[in-house]
Formats: sequence, structure tokens, C-alpha cells
Amino acid sequence: MKSYRTNSSDGVGIHVLDTLDEADLSITPLLICPGLSESAEEFEALMEFLLPRRCVALSFRGRGHSDTPLTGYGLEEHVADIEKVVQTAGLIQYHMYSHSRGVSYALGYTRAEKPHIRSLLLDDYPPEHRAMSEAWAEEYLHEYIIPHERLPHIRQEAIIGIHRDSEYAALEIMLPQPVLVMHGMLDDSMITEEDLNRYKLMCADLTVRPFAHSGHGIRMTEEQGLYETIRDFLNQCDK
Repeated sequence: MKSYRTNSSDGVGIHVLDTLDEADLSITPLLICPGLSESAEEFEALMEFLLPRRCVALSFRGRGHSDTPLTGYGLEEHVADIEKVVQTAGLIQYHMYSHSRGVSYALGYTRAEKPHIRSLLLDDYPPEHRAMSEAWAEEYLHEYIIPHERLPHIRQEAIIGIHRDSEYAALEIMLPQPVLVMHGMLDDSMITEEDLNRYKLMCADLTVRPFAHSGHGIRMTEEQGLYETIRDFLNQCDK
């Protein structure tokens, strides 16, 4: 698996993992957009499972082995990270998988790049970019990140920046390509019935896949089922 860096539009170094050397390039590749505190390395197992399909995963600014600027953590800057990775990786037609807040980054990117995206796979997040509450940064850091030893995946500066720069944006855009929405059915899922109805209005070709034994972290609780669902959907889209 290749590991390389590219610079986003504001000069921030973005780390990328890429299975280019092991892949069959006749198969449409998959771009992976991790969630808020996730890094590219956490998707290596999925990337290996999907071989020989090429997969490209990035660590957004402030995450993993990417640079950690003090400013620039709004939706537009995260979209710029995706744009630069797509350009550097040479992706022309591709599928996109995103998890959690990565969904809002992916949908923000999709607004301008719909013709290039063959399908969207959206994992447990509504079609919006959420503003964070006043108390969010301290609670997230001290109740989740530190106790779960996730500082190697996201720095404190990034959490502060995301909090400071978060502004609500509705992302209910019309999506002509196939869309797979995956959601947990337990209490901590971040998708409600109202959100599913919003997706139904947005999508011309929508598939909804519930996971009965999961909340928000489907990859942690039903990993095999999640990976098989992603693989089967991508294969169906490529027919």
C-alpha cells in the first residue's frame, strides 16, 4: 500500500494511503473520506478487503499523519483537502465512501463534482454540516478522545479549530448517481427517520441498509457485514 502526501490549496500537507500498486485499474476506484476523528490508517482493512479495486483514503487536516494548522477547519477547507487528493491520485471517475462527519465533507465536495462521482456510500450521518455546541470541544476531548486514546488520530488543535469554524450548512442536494445510505438501528445512530426521508427526496437511486446490532460505529460492531455491503453495492454499480 502506497503512502504519500500532497498539499491542499492553503499549503496544508495531507496524508494519503493508496492501493494503486496492488489494484486492477480496469475497476472503478473508491475514495474514502474518514469521520471527524478518524485517520486513513483506520480504513486499511477495508481497503485490503476491497482489492483488487483501487482504494484511496485521506487523513483530513489535523488527523493522522496530515499537517495540523491552527486555522482553516471549516467545510470549505475540508472540501479542498478532498479536491487536492483527487487531483494528486489522478481520479477521474470514482465512487466515494464516507463515514460520520466525513459525509458532510463528501456531500460538500459532491456539490461541484457530481459528474465525476459514480456512486456515493454514506455511513450514518444526515445530509448536513453541523455547527458544534459551545461545550462540544471540551466534552469531545475529555469524554471521548482522551479516554479512548484517540489523540494519535486527531490533535487537540484540530478539535478546537473544528469547533471554532463549524457553521451549519444544509447539504440536501439532488444526487443523480446511485446512493447507499447505511445506518445503525441502536440509540446512538446519527440518522433519524426524518433524515432518511430527506435522503429519499435527494436521491434518484437510493438504497438504504440498516444494521440492527449497531449504533453510530457500524465498523466496530458489524465490520464484516459493513464491508460486504460496501463491496456488493460497488460491484452492482459497476455492472
